[in-house]
Amino acid sequence: MAGMRGTTDTIIALASGSGRAGVAVVRVSGPAAAGVLGHFSKRKAPDPRMAAVRELHDEAGEFIDEAVVLWMPGPNSYTGEDVVEFHVHGGPAIIEAVLASAVKSRLCRIADPGEFTRRAFDAGRMDLTQAEAIADLIDAETDGQRRQAGRLYQGEAARAFEGWRGLLMSAMAALEASIDFPDEADIPGEINLTALEPIEALAADLEAALGDAGRLKSVREGFRIAILGPPNAGKSSLMNRLARREAAIVSPIAGTTRDVVEVRLVLAGYPVWVADTAGLREASDAIEAEGVRRALARAEEADLRIWVSDASDGDVSRETSGGPKRSRLGDVRPGDLKVLNKADLIGSAPPLAGSEDVFVVSAQTGAGLDGLERRLAQVVRERLDADEAPLVTRARHRDLVEEALAAVERALEAARIGIGAELVSEDLRLAARALGRITGSIDAEDLLDRIFSQFCVGK
Repeated sequence: MAGMRGTTDTIIALASGSGRAGVAVVRVSGPAAAGVLGHFSKRKAPDPRMAAVRELHDEAGEFIDEAVVLWMPGPNSYTGEDVVEFHVHGGPAIIEAVLASAVKSRLCRIADPGEFTRRAFDAGRMDLTQAEAIADLIDAETDGQRRQAGRLYQGEAARAFEGWRGLLMSAMAALEASIDFPDEADIPGEINLTALEPIEALAADLEAALGDAGRLKSVREGFRIAILGPPNAGKSSLMNRLARREAAIVSPIAGTTRDVVEVRLVLAGYPVWVADTAGLREASDAIEAEGVRRALARAEEADLRIWVSDASDGDVSRETSGGPKRSRLGDVRPGDLKVLNKADLIGSAPPLAGSEDVFVVSAQTGAGLDGLERRLAQVVRERLDADEAPLVTRARHRDLVEEALAAVERALEAARIGIGAELVSEDLRLAARALGRITGSIDAEDLLDRIFSQFCVGK
């Protein structure tokens, strides 16, 4: 963490949310944590990990608050250091008085952002993916985000990355042994081929993890739905119905929506961004043309697209049934949903009213919206729910997995064309290094340990 100050300092900070609350938690971590506790209370420290009530007084002996105090000596604490927590009444003045008095004692300083978790990582209490999961748990606003962050914090992703790194290091150990000890009787002659057999499967696993990155990104940042269609089809009215508020301007004048308007929903426990876009038609001016361009761009980026048309237009039913890929509804693709709006203006249902993923609704009255919302929730659940552990949840993870995959592919290609084991081993080392950077567990001694244990080189 760039700019982090001395790691031997004792630090203090508010560990709970800011603002007024019934209870606030002020955390202290470092070698002088017990001293900070003694600064506020002359009574004996509580037994480790046992809550006790203490009166807190400042350096002048003035009463600050009555608090519940926890004393957690290291290494069995969140940071691995000595930790004290003061559970005080959550008024801003009380919190400020505790922090100010502690800093004035010169026993501690205010913690830098993320410094408690950084110390936990440095102490080996968690790996980098778990540290990132803590931030995700704090930021989680939906049940889906909470579940994904929780699984990361439990170490499922780290175990997968470390398992892959272990395969690479085993292969490296075999290759290094064949290079440095070619005459050893207990080292198989075909060791190069034997070592690289599991690396073929590893390449497929890395590709699968990258293919899953889009789903996991949608859990973190939101599943994106674009509402598209011609002008005056009722796109803005439909979005307002889904949002249950007047998020977009509705007008009978064609071309009212000139830019992309987004609202945030929660469907099936996941965050969803619904975008209303400009009507797709030949633009009448430069501003509308830019709106159409942005609408088409949003259509390309969306995880799901809803094409909206006027149900009273007789030609629409024919176009929703398939036909040409390019229609008045736009570039409709498999998986898109079609909505025939303004059902309140027609006397009978259109011919395709019962077709799959075609919904006849009235954004004006709300008729038919329940079925569309159920289908949207189903699509979101199908796309984002998964039984396997989340892996590539951040851009940092994706970049490093891509780096590892590229190195693995180079190593396999080098082995196929007969390039020396030294170069193959170097590419495997680069792949292992990339995976180790995801969890923060890069250790050059790992390779030596594997060589000695597997091939009895040290005998």
